[in-house]
This record gives sequence, C-alpha cells and structure tokens, in this order.
Amino acid sequence: MSDITKRALEASLKKMLLKKPVNKITINDITEDCGVNRATFYYHFRDIYDLIEWSCEEDSRRAIHGNMTYETWEQGFLNIFHAVEDNKPFVLNVYRHVSQEQIIQYLYRVVYHLIINIVEECAQGMSVREEDKQFIADFYKFVFVGMMLDWIRQEMKPSPEKMISRLSTLIEGDVVRMLEKCCTDKPDPNRDK
Repeated sequence: MSDITKRALEASLKKMLLKKPVNKITINDITEDCGVNRATFYYHFRDIYDLIEWSCEEDSRRAIHGNMTYETWEQGFLNIFHAVEDNKPFVLNVYRHVSQEQIIQYLYRVVYHLIINIVEECAQGMSVREEDKQFIADFYKFVFVGMMLDWIRQEMKPSPEKMISRLSTLIEGDVVRMLEKCCTDKPDPNRDK
C-alpha cells in the first residue's frame, strides 16, 4: 500500500509540473490532487524535494533494471536517456528550479552504481586495487553525467540512440584496457632477459 501512495503522490507532482514550476507547487496542491491529507504526504516524504528525489530514483531504478552488466550497459544507459526523455517536462522543470548540485549528485549516484558493477564484472580474475576500480568508475561516471547534463541543456537533442552510439564508440573495450593497465600482477617484461 505504501508504494501505491508514493506513486500516486508522484503522479500528482508530475501532473502539477506540467502547469507550473516546482518552486510554485505546494504540498497542498499535491495532496488535493492526489486525494490524501498532508499527514499522509509527510508520512512518506519530508518535503517536495524528497518526493522529487524518490521519483528520480524510482525512474532510474526501473530504467537500468537488468542492464547492469558489461554486455547490457548500453541498454541500461539508453533506458536512462529514454526515462529522462519520457519525463521531459518533469526533468526540465526540476533542472531549472531545483539546485543543480542536487541533480548532479543524484545522477552521480545512479550512474556510479551502474558503472561500478560493470567494472567489478570486468575485473574478475584480475588483481586490481579497489581504489583503481573506483577511479575507473568515477571517470566514466563524470563522462556520462557530463553528457547527460549537456543533453538536457540542449532540450534533449540529439536522440538517445545517437548519444549512446557516440558513447559506445568512444569507450568500447576501454574499461577492460584500463583495468589491465591497473592490474597489480602484470608479468615482469625484464624477467626473461
């Protein structure tokens, strides 16, 4: 029942965002549209920004579900782009009226979670320090989030498929190559001399 109420509050918020900026929406607006009282809202969320964050996390969780491997990362990222595009009025409104630092930190968390899984998968059987894996995941996190933010600023053009195609061309095979360079059990090239 709890998730049903949260989703109903989310739907009301998204409906309100089609009419006015987030900084003009009140909890009363959301609860009246949703048909619940303020206490119900506060049972689930601290404030509107907490609801926005929950909504973004739910959308991204659904978008990348089942696509967190080296073989499926492109589909996971494509799904994230499509989820953002499908919620364009919501995303643009939040982007323009909520702290951009909050949005960036949220995207970093979502993307890092996806990328670190890929890095861990690719590193199986290699002796790579944790800090090196984290550095590689951070590198790709910054690349992806930077691309996503530029794409949002450009009113979500070009298409998500074109964005992922460009990204794929740039990084195909690079995660494994980076891990190999960081591998601590490399053979000594001078050993046979």
